[in-house]
Amino acid sequence: MVSLPDPAADTVAPRNLLFLGGTGVISAAAARRAVVLGHRVTILNRGQSGKPVPDGAEVLHADIRDAEAVRGVLAGRTFDAVADFITFTPAQVRANIELFRGRTGQYVFISTASAYQKPPARLPILESTPLKNPFWQYSRDKIACEDELFEAYRSDDFPVTVVRPSHTYDRTRVGLVGGWTDIHRMRTGQPVMVHGDGTSLWTVTHARDFAKAFVGLLGRPEAVGESYTITSDEYLPWDQIYRLFARAAGVAEPELVHVASETIAVHSTGYSPHLGPSLLGDRAHSVVFDNSKIKALVPGYAASIPFADGTRETVDWHDSHPELQVVDQEFMDLSDRLIGWARRTE
Repeated sequence: MVSLPDPAADTVAPRNLLFLGGTGVISAAAARRAVVLGHRVTILNRGQSGKPVPDGAEVLHADIRDAEAVRGVLAGRTFDAVADFITFTPAQVRANIELFRGRTGQYVFISTASAYQKPPARLPILESTPLKNPFWQYSRDKIACEDELFEAYRSDDFPVTVVRPSHTYDRTRVGLVGGWTDIHRMRTGQPVMVHGDGTSLWTVTHARDFAKAFVGLLGRPEAVGESYTITSDEYLPWDQIYRLFARAAGVAEPELVHVASETIAVHSTGYSPHLGPSLLGDRAHSVVFDNSKIKALVPGYAASIPFADGTRETVDWHDSHPELQVVDQEFMDLSDRLIGWARRTE
């Protein structure tokens, strides 16, 4: 059987790439693709993840927050592109600007699509959509990082490119609010809490699809000074997302109970201070993205992994790794309490 070429494959000369991180859901997929396409990939991390790096990638160990240690391991080296997956605050980004100024032709900062205006005034969301999130400090910090980087670009030609992914997953991540605990509840016949009324639209992207577009923009001078949203074009209502996971888990019809996002936010602070802000600042809102800008830069890019396939891959992976099937008792208790409240107030 003849293999057809990947229309999103990078056909330019191999590039010298540095990944800060490289073992997360997004970064690991991007590193694997870059290696497959023949790029020289160096991964810089602390060496504490335990997750595998792709064969053919060079690994250097240093804490990115220790500038002297990083300068030591990178002494005399320059890169076509540096991809930063692990910077979250303006102070961190200012340190990286000084660290990589003159060392790279492109500094790609991974921001977040949750930085876009919440609630959105219009759909689909474009790169020109305002950045404003009054609900979630994580998103505001990413916006502040972008501000620092674009100011450095305007004032001193620092070669920044900003990438904003939304919900990106691989087989290791159950993309439900309760993670594997929600799968456990479905399989044991217990009701599952769904935020809102289950009809808001959510865009889901497999990490392998994200990597196609992401690696395609690395080392591209025309991408400097620009921002790009990278997602799939598949958006689903939350009820459907839960039902697809249920089907993958062998549950014909899960019992879904809707609880207002604001109620979950109020009652979840003791369980997790991040759950409420992540709901109100992101998942509670319909998000549909226009990917025409990244498609124009990386011709042929198209996400090709349907979420229905992704859920089967995720559940199968967890079923083959029972040690990962962790049931969070605190989330179980929160679900029981709020589901009971929702039923009493119907």
